[in-house]
Amino acid sequence: MNFKPTHIIIHCSATSDSGTVSWQAIRRYHTQYLGWSDIGYHYGIELVNDAYDILVGRMLTVPGAHCRAGGMNMKSIGVCVVGDFDLAEPKPLQIGLAKKLVRSLQQIFRVPAVNVLGHREVESRKTCPGAMFDMRAFREAL
Repeated sequence: MNFKPTHIIIHCSATSDSGTVSWQAIRRYHTQYLGWSDIGYHYGIELVNDAYDILVGRMLTVPGAHCRAGGMNMKSIGVCVVGDFDLAEPKPLQIGLAKKLVRSLQQIFRVPAVNVLGHREVESRKTCPGAMFDMRAFREAL
């Protein structure tokens, strides 16, 4: 399959980020419980020990399993910022690292900032990446 993303979709895990690796728990849930071939996201941003890190999910040559609405799985890169941003704002270091990752992906795949969307902007019944995750400010900073 020739995966050529035109969009980047930002998600949250809707779980707390405690400094232990939740990424593997998300991967297990997607593969063992949902029966998917791999984690649905291409990348994650998570607190690992005492620093935020970029974690790799699905290969970029494979469509994601993160946003069915609008056919986005077939045309977008899924980035999950670990945390529940309906309850609290993302930490500045999380946002900073997410911006660095997204900027790099934008350059590689020539994705304009207008095509960097929160999950809720594609699927309105969702709050993802969270009510306290300001997608407009995030996009404007890219």
